[in-house]
Amino acid sequence: GISDYAQGELGDVVFVDLPTPGREVKKGETVAVVESVKAASDIYAPVSGKVLTINEQVVASPELINQSPYGDGWLITIAPT
Repeated sequence: GISDYAQGELGDVVFVDLPTPGREVKKGETVAVVESVKAASDIYAPVSGKVLTINEQVVASPELINQSPYGDGWLITIAPT
């Protein structure tokens, strides 16, 4: 996900593009995009691995990132390799 500070700087999040589960990712590559009323921001993989799950709730309701960045606003889970 993103930090509370980051969501505050972005402002109201209006769109989230998440990867397909099963996708292999490399540390540092773009794995998601978060768009707000201020800007679009790339989200980078913190580790290399396979995307296990994505948060469908945040796709349907992007404002969850603003409301609960450390709870309901999570984005993806990755199994590290």
